[in-house]
Amino acid sequence: MRAGIIGAGSWGTALAGLLAGKGIEAAVWDIDSEVLEGIRDDRENKKYLPGRRLDSLVTAAETQEDCVKRADFVVTAVPTQHFRSALMAAAPYMDDDAFVVNVAKGIELGSLMTPSAIFSEACPGRRFAVLSGPSHAEEVADGMPTTVTVASEDLKAAEEAQGIFMTERFRVYTQGDVTGVELGGALKNIIALGAGISDGMGYGDNTKAALMTRGITEMARLGLCMGAKRETFFGLSGIGDLIVTCTSIHSRNRRCGIMIGEGVPPEEAIARIGMVVEGVPTAEAARALAGRHGVEMPITEAICRIVNGEVPPDMALAALMTRGKKHEQEDLRV
Repeated sequence: MRAGIIGAGSWGTALAGLLAGKGIEAAVWDIDSEVLEGIRDDRENKKYLPGRRLDSLVTAAETQEDCVKRADFVVTAVPTQHFRSALMAAAPYMDDDAFVVNVAKGIELGSLMTPSAIFSEACPGRRFAVLSGPSHAEEVADGMPTTVTVASEDLKAAEEAQGIFMTERFRVYTQGDVTGVELGGALKNIIALGAGISDGMGYGDNTKAALMTRGITEMARLGLCMGAKRETFFGLSGIGDLIVTCTSIHSRNRRCGIMIGEGVPPEEAIARIGMVVEGVPTAEAARALAGRHGVEMPITEAICRIVNGEVPPDMALAALMTRGKKHEQEDLRV
């Protein structure tokens, strides 16, 4: 079996290693030629996943065409803002029966489309699945037990992906709520920025627990308006991914938030991370979606205003804490 992996960041590289461990050839391509050279010459992605030697079944493709042609399936592991362009460039070279598994998390600015919606528009008729859940690349690469979910409107495609990726240390569940899984994976990055800002400001567990709990509520609120199932947000791609991203030092969004909370200007904090901080564009997209659907998302609004430099963190926190009185479960009452 052969996989084509577009995107040699930490997650794409970790999945390439996982697949190679199952005897699957994984051809990786990335816009960063130095990363590919490192994989080819040193058997290591020193920039994004240092210290993990890659199996010989992981190969660095010379071109995007070489990456995806003759692949049984293609994994897209590029930032969501580049998903459309990467997909359009690769699609002409994919085999007709190859299916796509997207592992990036986000919402496209401008169109406000999820990756599955972009895929349906760009590649009608092809099979598509999304793999998501609490899964830091570093821990997957180190063989730590991890559990994720793979969603597709085509149950057979989900089950096929489940069989491909599942190992004794990487357990994969299936489900059909693609929209919910995508929104959970995208929106939790916004809340993780908030958790990091809270940590950077010196607040404790109470504050972070409040952000996470009320955060999952407003994530589900938007999801329901967009056709997702409520229960999805209380599964692996919702609360599971939220917990790991809000609490781990591996989380780019949380680390970026910590710096902002400590007083580093948002633009500088993002630059220091050195990789894409998906929560930043996602906050902007979620703010627009909330307006489109008439959904109240106060935490998302606050984070968006902070990262855009509209208000400092202390003023945003004060606005959240002094909002009008609410019923905790008002969104759940019929």
